[in-house]
Amino acid sequence: MARREKQPVHKVVMTEGKRNIVHQLLEEYDIQTAEDIQEALKDLLGSTLKEMMEAEMDEHLGYGRSERSDSDDYRNGYKPK
Repeated sequence: MARREKQPVHKVVMTEGKRNIVHQLLEEYDIQTAEDIQEALKDLLGSTLKEMMEAEMDEHLGYGRSERSDSDDYRNGYKPK
């Protein structure tokens, strides 16, 4: 049987605009190490992920934070673990 050559799943085309964004991020966060990359991603994506998870919880429960529902239980925020 002949071996099939693996095809790339998705090839990203690096446009000039994307190159400029990457350059700006490298300058803004002074990225030198893998830890620097992790901190930059946390900073860039942290609030977005939090909002997405809160929206998912609103959808799951059927009401938003600090809103009363038909049940005796209601959400009033969150506490750190």
